[in-house]
Amino acid sequence: MQFELTKEFIENLNVLVDNKDANKVLEHVEGLHAVDIAEILDEQSTEEAKAFYFLLPDELGADALIELDEDVRERFLKEISSEDIAEKIIDNLDTDDAADLIGELSEEKQDEVISHIEDIEHASDIIDLLLYDEDTAGGLMAKELVKVKIDWDVATCIKEIKAQSEEVEKMYTVYVVDDNDILQGRISLKKLLLASDNKKVKDVYNDEVVLVKVDAEGEEVAQRMDKYDLVVIPVIDEIGRLLGRITIDDVVDFMREESDKDYQMASGISENVESSDSAWVLTRARLPWLLIGLFGGILGAQVIEAYEGQIKIHPEMAFFIPLIAAMAGNVGVQSSAIVVQGLANNSLGLDGIGKKLFKELLVGLINGAVLGTLIFAYNYFFAGDLTLSIIVSTALVSVIVFAAIFGTLVPLVLDKYKIDPALATGPFITTVNDVFGLFLYLFIGYLMYAT
Repeated sequence: MQFELTKEFIENLNVLVDNKDANKVLEHVEGLHAVDIAEILDEQSTEEAKAFYFLLPDELGADALIELDEDVRERFLKEISSEDIAEKIIDNLDTDDAADLIGELSEEKQDEVISHIEDIEHASDIIDLLLYDEDTAGGLMAKELVKVKIDWDVATCIKEIKAQSEEVEKMYTVYVVDDNDILQGRISLKKLLLASDNKKVKDVYNDEVVLVKVDAEGEEVAQRMDKYDLVVIPVIDEIGRLLGRITIDDVVDFMREESDKDYQMASGISENVESSDSAWVLTRARLPWLLIGLFGGILGAQVIEAYEGQIKIHPEMAFFIPLIAAMAGNVGVQSSAIVVQGLANNSLGLDGIGKKLFKELLVGLINGAVLGTLIFAYNYFFAGDLTLSIIVSTALVSVIVFAAIFGTLVPLVLDKYKIDPALATGPFITTVNDVFGLFLYLFIGYLMYAT
């Protein structure tokens, strides 16, 4: 049954926590998933959450902490000693989650927490993971996995799998390596169980395995797992040694974070923020693009001012300024959104920039022809002004074609220079297209009325 958090549930829980009645607290949250516990912690005050947390079993508490939003978890960890973080949290997490959590701490507290980890091998693995960029395969992988040697017999292999699986929460696959830890392939449990005890691993393993290198970008990892429909993928170093594995849940988390970043960037928010952040943080994230919008508005005003005399003579042109600006911005955002999506899911194919621009030019011409014809018919039959009808229609087609090409070109160029192409789907595209659209419209009007 799905858990639904209510105010009454929180109030009753807080009473039990205040009474330090651990048994009653555990009864109150019995059967809840770590995600549900995280939801409770999120709704409590820092002091209430801390008191509740220390009444939970260590493993459940650690799993719940990982499910918290990063900013909430950061505030929570500030209230816990380095020794408690090491013993109650880090010791109960896989290396990838442990490294992510420690990476959120200050350098001083990182050193303190690591010094309190009793399992030296666990601490060493975490330190290794902290060396990798969080958005690479190395930053996403966990060290926990099951591996066997290619020259072992099946009996030895099964014995080792049993021993190693105690350290692995979910055993998706068994990897085969040589004496130097070079990845050779994988082996299915079914083949192991059906093979005779004296048979060698090299006789029953599969040497075909999809993998990624440790420095691969997170997007590449996600694309490869999606392409081959994988739930886990091994990570190797430059010489082929098996370093770790990345599971589908970590990739989904990464994709969600990237999606949130791209959405915020496309909306004109320059950094990753939450609605619960302070007014200063929210302002800092939103103001830069608003300033760009303001600058674009000033440029637009300058364009209109330059043609002020023409508008005074033909004031009917002013009626269509909002239409031209809106269409320019909308078409540009549409084009850039399609390209950014294609870059994100690697679906653009092998066509060069020239072919993509030509296709968008064709789409722009078709859309422009349809919309231009409609606005021409409206102006001609309802306004009865042939010149104005031609001006607006010609400008609309021109603006749509330009916006389509510009909206396609910008994200492609940004991606080529390793800049997040999501920048192109926000206020930048809209502002540039608005200003240029106004200029085209008024300039075409100037040429038409001057003849």
